[in-house]
Amino acid sequence: LEHAEGMVAITNPLVNSYKRLTPGYEAPTNIAWSAANRSAMIRIPARRGVGTRAELRMPDPSANPYLALAVMAAAAADGIERKLLPPPPIQRNIYQMSVRERRKHKIRELPGTLREALEALKKDPVIREALGEHVYTHFLQAKQMEWDDYRVTVHQWELDRYLATY
Repeated sequence: LEHAEGMVAITNPLVNSYKRLTPGYEAPTNIAWSAANRSAMIRIPARRGVGTRAELRMPDPSANPYLALAVMAAAAADGIERKLLPPPPIQRNIYQMSVRERRKHKIRELPGTLREALEALKKDPVIREALGEHVYTHFLQAKQMEWDDYRVTVHQWELDRYLATY
């Protein structure tokens, strides 16, 4: 959970990835874990049968699986090495909790845009090390150029919304 913000640029690498990470949709926006709650980022199903699995629910299909697995493993290893204990599970639907309730439970939100995710990645040395300096540097440069291109592009929605009015 500690490295969620730093990982999301890797697990959700496109500008469009963040359209899916919207409150109320299937993909989670909240950094929390639960046994049955689909609004949490990590779900460890209560019914385990023969084995147990953990679901990291925010990655999208555009993620490079090798990079995504590398940062997930590095985040897990860091937590194990530092003997970090997870917070209590959140059993309620986080989307129905007030801001005050989320703060009380120390529930953070994932970055809402690729730009925010890149800023979080820059602040996470564990994720940077997991990628290696070469991949980290080139990934960051490529994604920053992608964000800059997106930011200065006039999109059809803007034309439809504003052209006739203004």
